[in-house]
Amino acid sequence: MIVPTSLHPLGMALLLLATLCIALVLVIVTTKRPREIPLLIAGGLVLLSLLVVVVVPVNVPLPAAVVIALLGVSLAAVGGSPVTRRVLDVATHGTVPEGAHGGIMLRPAAVPGIVPDDAPEREVLRGGTTIGYLERLAVAIAIIVGYPEAIAVVVAIKGVGRFSELASAEARERFIIGTLASLLWACAIGGVVRLAIW
Repeated sequence: MIVPTSLHPLGMALLLLATLCIALVLVIVTTKRPREIPLLIAGGLVLLSLLVVVVVPVNVPLPAAVVIALLGVSLAAVGGSPVTRRVLDVATHGTVPEGAHGGIMLRPAAVPGIVPDDAPEREVLRGGTTIGYLERLAVAIAIIVGYPEAIAVVVAIKGVGRFSELASAEARERFIIGTLASLLWACAIGGVVRLAIW
């Protein structure tokens, strides 16, 4: 049986819509408390979508392209938060507590005569959750519109803005791992959408 050529783009569009929708639901469910299984399934669906659009040329209809782009940008921005938090938990073995404002709680290093041994913890890298949403949004949109050079601008702005907070090893480690996990998530989804609609 021969499938009409007009059904191929429609079928691919429906497949991409389904995988992106399911992945979005899974990451939304794990936003408050990242859980491994739903995040692995969501990541697998994103990788499956990426593989499909790389192997099979897709030329989805315009209405479906708009919906895929909106779903992709939403998934990149929202989904990166639980994914990044889970990656950070695995990397730090849960030893670095999170603060109330999206940062981490660290005790300053003791300096004789200046900082006592029992100095209270303070939150560093505040606003990390909000910055992450904006970072992933910018990266996904940059890839979708064909301007990946903007990723360098996003990383540079983030690095300059955080420079003074990166004195401790824990903060540097969290900054690097979190940024890479966040960027990889947004780039993968941006790539899916870019390859599907252009």
